[in-house]
Amino acid sequence: MPETAINATGKFNTAELSFDDFKKIVTDDYRIGFESRQASLIGRREVLTGKAKFGIFGDGKEVAQLAMAKAFRKGDWRAGYYRDQTFMFATGMSNLLEFFAQLYAYPDIEKDPASAGRQMNCHYATRFVNADGSWVNQAETMNCSADISTTGGHMPRLLGLAYASKLYRQNKELEYLKNFSVKGNEVAFGTIGNGSTSEGLFFESLNAAGVLQVPMAISVWDDEYAISVPAKLQTIKEDISEILKGFQREPGTNGYEIYKVRGWDYVALCETYERAIALCRAEHVPVLIHVTEMTQPQGHSTSGSHERYKTKDRLTWEDEHDCLLQMRKWMIASAIATEAEMDAIETTAKQYVRDCQRKVWNELCDDIRIELNEAARLIEKLAESVPAQQELLTVASELRDCVDPGRKDVVSAIRKALRLTVKENNLQKQQLTNWLAEENAKNADRFNSKLFTGTQYSPLNVSPVPVRYFEDSKLIDGREVLNACFDANFERDKSIVAFGEDVGAIGDVNQGFAGLQNKYGDLRLTDTGIREATIIGQGMGLAMRGLKPIAEIQYIDYLLYSINVLSDDLASLSYRTRGGQKAPLIVRTRGHRLEGIWHSGSPLGLILSSMRGLHICVPRNMTQAAGMYNVLLRGDEPALMIECLNGYRLKERLPANVGEFTVPLGKAEILKEGTDITVISYGSTLRIVLEAAAELEKLGISIEVIDPQTLYPFDTDNICAASLKKTSKLLIVDEDLPGAASAYILQKVLEAQKGYYSLDAQPKTLCAKEHRPPYGSDGDYYTKPSLDDVIETVYNLMSETDPHKYPAIY
Repeated sequence: MPETAINATGKFNTAELSFDDFKKIVTDDYRIGFESRQASLIGRREVLTGKAKFGIFGDGKEVAQLAMAKAFRKGDWRAGYYRDQTFMFATGMSNLLEFFAQLYAYPDIEKDPASAGRQMNCHYATRFVNADGSWVNQAETMNCSADISTTGGHMPRLLGLAYASKLYRQNKELEYLKNFSVKGNEVAFGTIGNGSTSEGLFFESLNAAGVLQVPMAISVWDDEYAISVPAKLQTIKEDISEILKGFQREPGTNGYEIYKVRGWDYVALCETYERAIALCRAEHVPVLIHVTEMTQPQGHSTSGSHERYKTKDRLTWEDEHDCLLQMRKWMIASAIATEAEMDAIETTAKQYVRDCQRKVWNELCDDIRIELNEAARLIEKLAESVPAQQELLTVASELRDCVDPGRKDVVSAIRKALRLTVKENNLQKQQLTNWLAEENAKNADRFNSKLFTGTQYSPLNVSPVPVRYFEDSKLIDGREVLNACFDANFERDKSIVAFGEDVGAIGDVNQGFAGLQNKYGDLRLTDTGIREATIIGQGMGLAMRGLKPIAEIQYIDYLLYSINVLSDDLASLSYRTRGGQKAPLIVRTRGHRLEGIWHSGSPLGLILSSMRGLHICVPRNMTQAAGMYNVLLRGDEPALMIECLNGYRLKERLPANVGEFTVPLGKAEILKEGTDITVISYGSTLRIVLEAAAELEKLGISIEVIDPQTLYPFDTDNICAASLKKTSKLLIVDEDLPGAASAYILQKVLEAQKGYYSLDAQPKTLCAKEHRPPYGSDGDYYTKPSLDDVIETVYNLMSETDPHKYPAIY
């Protein structure tokens, strides 16, 4: 380990600075840090008075973040956690007005550009997607990827942001993407609390970055606690940098440069960050800066007091080693500022922060008060002409008397007024109803919009291109269709990369990428370690920085090991930034086939419940998959592609336009027309259903078979409901557990598409058993829907409605 900054000289390199310039730099830093502390103190009070819902702040971490901000440059990236407010203020990526807007959940992009009120305070993001869906010039801006509350959950994304710099530096074919990088000189800055270094995502990301040698700079804010749990219960030796000594790079090896520095030592912190980031930027060596002896003056959050679990001695030590107090003492002792000057800085800062808080609060209240007064006026106007006059006037009066009202108070009052006048029908009531409809539309945009970015570049807007075949198109393995599709797209778009376990040298376990690494190089098709979470994070970071990644998870069952990144981070990105950020990552995997418990999954219920914000593609064969890849690789939204494991060696015709034709998302396809019953299925079971249809025809039953092709979006043209109008009967065949994906499909068809009104029999589902499938063909037969199951389920449903025509089989 190199000599740590604990032994720093205590002097700045000020050779090119006058004393006045130096003094201004230091006093500006102190002012920013002090303002940040005041924001934390006021923020806590605002929560305790009920004006804000919850507060979590960066007090005690100010000085280290001031030093880190000095090393941050245009083009750099941050992926941190919710203690970094001082860093955000110091870099100019946020400010006090935005801080308080987020604290009060101000649902306005202009007021809270990070999340438009959708995230709790200190969850930061910069907007890098323009209103028209185009990218901001990231090389000319300081960039902050959107925070999540899980304190180690951002680490995989951090890896991807750093890995992008490596690709931009080493792959000369990417030099045309000048808006995303300047020769890969960007550093990805990550922050994490000492407690969260116990998480698997931290170690997985740390190892991957060391293997890949990417410019990733991790700062560990160490205040010796994780909420109430002390370091001795968190970390071996109570010291993360001690136990990571084996990660220290040595001559001829990869690894890290590791630094340790005290969180209250301004000079040492500045020197450490200058040295560490310069190395990281120039040589693409990952660095870890362990910042020790930090404090947390207000405890973890507004949910409780740290006096409950810290000793008196510890609290006394924290008071004495408060980083701002120590910086203040150093400034006075070094004659940088007098005590009177420091007092003046603090007095001015306190007033400024208070003014910012009041300004934001008053603006929010004024916005809501305008709506409230209009609602009360309309209710009072309605009261003049109806028998429930007194009740309505009471509703209006209670609304006007609300202390710190919210929009829910306004809308709730209107809805109550309409319930009180349910039997009335006059102009005043219609005006109130119209006003409610307008407010509901506004609030839907405020609170429910942008699950996807929905821009002109959405894959849903990709122009349709029909598949074409040569007259002599040969039959080839399905995997070869995919391979040809990938080959054409890699040739067309130099920003496409693919990586995962066994993706590079052998071209993936099912040969979809076979031979492509030799053709396009190991920077574009890359093998990874067994590390599912960081494979997804690696792809997410690349996608946020303008590349088109395909991240492969070898089997769908192993999505479980990456679901925290997929669900918490990727799926929520567009929503939690209200369309301000996007990551068009394609996650490629395969499933549905019996090979034992961990190689046969179809956990679509889990996926649909946890990954809203991703397109979910379930192609029945590789030609359909290729058409969907052609769409997704031209769009700007994330997706999960689930290929059929048992389809790679089945024969398909090779399209003449294999890299161009499209299979639009959300468009269901009728594979077989019928008149008696509608059967909906997807993926591998469709082959079973189509095989069953032939025998059912012999039994006098005509089934209509529908493939939704994508489960999200689902059948946007309502093909399923239209089929029910013809058949009046419905069966869902699904390899997932009972009540999982089948329940989702039923909700879409029966409720959303109003298919319920067309039924003349109970809708049925045919699913797998509730346990995971055992190994072997017999286990498959008794666990997942078989040909016999499909035939008999359809027949029995027909028998229930006409037992004379279709007598019981047994």
